[in-house]
Amino acid sequence: MQHDDPRRNEAADGAAPQNGAHAGTHAEAAQPAEANPQAEALAALTAERDEFKDRALRTLAEMENLRRRTEREVADARTYAVTNFARDMLNVADNVRRALESVPAEARAGAEGALKGLIEGIELTERDLAKTLERHGVKAVEPQGQRFDPNRHQAMFEVPNTEVPNGTVVQVVQSGYVIGERVLRPALVGVSKGGPKAPANPTDAG
Repeated sequence: MQHDDPRRNEAADGAAPQNGAHAGTHAEAAQPAEANPQAEALAALTAERDEFKDRALRTLAEMENLRRRTEREVADARTYAVTNFARDMLNVADNVRRALESVPAEARAGAEGALKGLIEGIELTERDLAKTLERHGVKAVEPQGQRFDPNRHQAMFEVPNTEVPNGTVVQVVQSGYVIGERVLRPALVGVSKGGPKAPANPTDAG
């Protein structure tokens, strides 16, 4: 009578499940992951939409910046178009002022007849010229008593004066003019020297 070897049976029993496990693993690996063409198409369309949206927003921002820049350029051109002409007209204004200042105050006060009419006519011309310049954005700068500003004033000489802060405009030799926010011609001035130190200007800090 033949007896089965128990060790051989145990080895056989243990090998069967192991081979089955390997077979299952290989079967699963052999199956490819199923692709979802609809999800891929949707993702592509979404990315394309976002790209077009970003381009549209960028284009709108560029157009707005262009519009603002164009408006500024048009406004500047309108404001400063007469700069050269206005600068030439300042010589006329200076000559009119010199003509009036050449007449002594006593003679002007006692003027009669034709002389009085001439003086009044020159004064009227000066006022009309100033109003015409102002209509085109040109305004006179009268810095008498103000702190000297190198951006608007040109110092011609210093005047010893201990009664006002140092660097104060105490004499105006020639009026200055601005056009819009720009200096058309700096004022020629005399500046005080020897007085107390001028207080700090808050705008200088910037």
